[in-house]
Amino acid sequence: MPSSEHRTGETDALVREWRSEEGWGVLDSAETPGGCWAHFSNIAAPGYRELNAGQRVRLEWESPGQDRYDFRAIRVVPRQ
Repeated sequence: MPSSEHRTGETDALVREWRSEEGWGVLDSAETPGGCWAHFSNIAAPGYRELNAGQRVRLEWESPGQDRYDFRAIRVVPRQ
């Protein structure tokens, strides 16, 4: 059962899926089981911000999450 206690963390993650037309996606990491919801406004990059499935990122997250996900992105930094 998910905890309602506020928690935060930082880890490397992989983009599972990204819905460009809706501006959000899901990131996977060992610290965020079940996936972490991310919005384009949380991507730390200039200009048009989107991610691609399979892309590696640095993820700052918090819990409780959003929608059906237990985790939500606070900041996402794309890796080169």
